[in-house]
Amino acid sequence: MPSNKKRLVDRKLYLILDTQVLVYDRLLSVLKTAVRCGADIVQLRDKNGSAQDILSFCRQALKITAGRIPFIVNDRVDLVCLSGANGVHLGQEDIPCSQARRMMGPKAMIGVSCQTYEHARKAQNEGADYIGFGSVFKTQTKPDRHPMDLGVLGRVVGQARIPVFPIGGINRSNVGVLTAMGIQRAAVCRDILLAKDVGGSVEEFQKILRG
Repeated sequence: MPSNKKRLVDRKLYLILDTQVLVYDRLLSVLKTAVRCGADIVQLRDKNGSAQDILSFCRQALKITAGRIPFIVNDRVDLVCLSGANGVHLGQEDIPCSQARRMMGPKAMIGVSCQTYEHARKAQNEGADYIGFGSVFKTQTKPDRHPMDLGVLGRVVGQARIPVFPIGGINRSNVGVLTAMGIQRAAVCRDILLAKDVGGSVEEFQKILRG
């Protein structure tokens, strides 16, 4: 099996499946289309679901993504281990990346949400495989969070030794701000989940990010 570094090197478009935006059945429908049309990595973000419901969704999602793209679960290391998902995404209030690595082993993919340069440096030093950095724009997911100074994002992307996925309010209208900075990765939620043409949205993002 290739290392996580090699698995991530060409991943550009990171799709967030958020249950605050769509219900499970709709998310699975979006996932099928997104995988077919070129999404590179996908994460389930479910802050309110029961362990049983999240586990059931993961197993259904893995039938779609297995052997094609990594499937990541937000927060829940236990459910990653039970479902066979490819990895976990951790927030600043979750267990440390180093502890998750000890629990999950070297093959699991671990991402960490970061809001500062210091967060990003710590995540990298603790063995994260990638960083989700934001919020870069105003976002409905975290409405109380102010958009960050894009200069900080540029510094993190420029100095990180692991992939950095900007996140937060990114859509097809503003992603060009990132590519103009030389940033060719993005994590996207609503502009794909709520698109009238999901496949078209995925393909347009890929065209923009890959230049």
